[in-house]
Amino acid sequence: MSPDPKKKALGDARKAQADFEKTQRELDERAKARRESFERAKIAGATLREIGEAVGLHHTRVGQVIRGE
Repeated sequence: MSPDPKKKALGDARKAQADFEKTQRELDERAKARRESFERAKIAGATLREIGEAVGLHHTRVGQVIRGE
């Protein structure tokens, strides 16, 4: 006998949501680490342009990341 399709679909939805939340937490942690590393580079004397060149981003985007935008 095959499992109830509704029950299976709800289980799949719960797993997908849990996976999404885990991935979102990891992404948030990585974004924070990136922002902090940009800040450290700036404190060390690097310009936004230099940081941007080093990481492949436009200097205005580097500034946005540092400001948390």
